[in-house]
Amino acid sequence: MPNKITKKLKRFACLIAVTAFTASSAYADGVKVGFIGSLSSDAGLSALRGAQIAIDELNAAGGFNGEPIEYVKADTREDVTEGIKAYEYLAESEEVDFILSGSIDDVSLGWLPRMKEFRIPTLDTWTSYIGIIDMVIEDYEGMKTYFMNVASDEALATLYVDFGRDILAKKMGWDSVVILHEDTAFGGAINGLVSELLAPESGIEVLDTIVYDTATVDFSPIFNRAVDTGADFIYLISSVNSQVVSSQYTKLQVPKAMTGVNVAALGQEYWEDTGGEGGGISTLSPVPSVGFALDPASQEFVNTYTAKYGDSRPRFPHFNGFNAYWGIKQAFAAAKDAGGFDPDAWPQEMLKQDIKLEKDGEIWLRYGFWQPGEVEERTGRTYPHNIKFDITPPYDNGAPSMVVIQWYENGETAVIYPPKYATGEFAVPSWVK
Repeated sequence: MPNKITKKLKRFACLIAVTAFTASSAYADGVKVGFIGSLSSDAGLSALRGAQIAIDELNAAGGFNGEPIEYVKADTREDVTEGIKAYEYLAESEEVDFILSGSIDDVSLGWLPRMKEFRIPTLDTWTSYIGIIDMVIEDYEGMKTYFMNVASDEALATLYVDFGRDILAKKMGWDSVVILHEDTAFGGAINGLVSELLAPESGIEVLDTIVYDTATVDFSPIFNRAVDTGADFIYLISSVNSQVVSSQYTKLQVPKAMTGVNVAALGQEYWEDTGGEGGGISTLSPVPSVGFALDPASQEFVNTYTAKYGDSRPRFPHFNGFNAYWGIKQAFAAAKDAGGFDPDAWPQEMLKQDIKLEKDGEIWLRYGFWQPGEVEERTGRTYPHNIKFDITPPYDNGAPSMVVIQWYENGETAVIYPPKYATGEFAVPSWVK
């Protein structure tokens, strides 16, 4: 059994000035990784399983300092209060050394104060809320143990502005939109960014914004209002129960094309979950996505995943499953150089991690991090501890922040934007004139 006194001293060394432990003695009982996220959602399970595969591989190679890596989990149930309890459980009862999060935005915002209190190195693989990166900027000392290895909202929005300009405006000739978004932090953040950027940069006017409750089961009045605006298309922003709004859009044959950010459509189970009533919808997706051509290293991870978990959903990992896999590898590489998961030393080594995955001789995916004070040229701002995205074509310094994928009416999927990663073309549903 782990030595509880040693564990507590290691956790609070920075507070009580304990400096006598060396890296080898502090981790004599091994290292414990905690997972926090929904254990009943495809996204949560993707992250849980991606991390498990990485830990299995690390343990097969000798663990950490010759000791095994233990993996424990805590269920957030996609609820803010449960998420706070889950973080406290991992910190106080399990006394973990590192936390891998598969939490949605609202839940991460709930437990962030606990992270600052316990100073546990934590990696978010799903949350993309730009406000959290702003917290890192504003309170670096308090937030430096936090990392986000999915592109934040602002990067997401720039990719969609490009898609809006090149495809929706130039190719389709559309110049007006109605935004339909759920009442969540995620929905509000994406709505703000799209509203502020879509019109001036793509020449598309926002005619109306409709906010709906995540428990909504009848979308017919909402779609009627959207159609009545006269907008050329609907922009959906949905991360919770997205299959409901998706299937009703198709069943009702809403006479407007609908695109946007649809989390349910990011997984291969989407078609099954909508009863085959999810065709015609396109969505912006972090990479890798369904329909995305994989590099050899990512394909190897998928092969391992499907061999281990292919008989249960999600049968194919969501993007955050990839993020969790590579993130665990980076976290332990950083811990090796830092002598452990010390809250002051580990972040500096984590910032040095940079995995570049190649396909056909060019960078295809990248898992690196923006440095404090480093300015991204297009947006003119900093993204400390966020994944190193490339939002300017030709995307030769890493992967784009996102891609746009489409589900066709026959159940097939493809990446439709940007051109470098495209495996298909944008199409409106057959019932839309």
